[in-house]
Amino acid sequence: MEQNELQKLVEQVSLQFFQKPFQHKALFNPRLRTTGGRYLLRSHNIEINPKYYEAFGEEELISIIKHELCHYHLHLEGKGYRHRDNDFRALLHRVQAPRYCRPLPNQNRQAVSAHYLYACLQCGLVYERKRKMNTQRYVCGKCHGKLRMIKTNRES
Repeated sequence: MEQNELQKLVEQVSLQFFQKPFQHKALFNPRLRTTGGRYLLRSHNIEINPKYYEAFGEEELISIIKHELCHYHLHLEGKGYRHRDNDFRALLHRVQAPRYCRPLPNQNRQAVSAHYLYACLQCGLVYERKRKMNTQRYVCGKCHGKLRMIKTNRES
């Protein structure tokens, strides 16, 4: 899909679901990573992540456009356009737009594992920590026993 096709689609969706014209620019922005799209407050333009169109097709693209148009129309009307505002939530519900887009299939959201493991010498409780800690200064929170580092899995 080209930029001009996206522009026409956004204008069409705006008239169909909101009965109001979209009078600004709709652009694909390949630099977007964690979101399906965004509404720019100063320029009133809408940017769409092209990866969502490639991964899920036009149906998901239209739902992202509806979400961004909710921000657009509410902001221009001077109403609550943020995710937490009641006006925004009501309009999302009315046009059946999603509050969040679904994650891309190739996004690798791994949990960061602990770099350091400490154990209490008295009760044996194990602590996972991302940062190194001074075992002379800190004690076990359960029994106030001494701590000892038992493992480090840092890659350095």
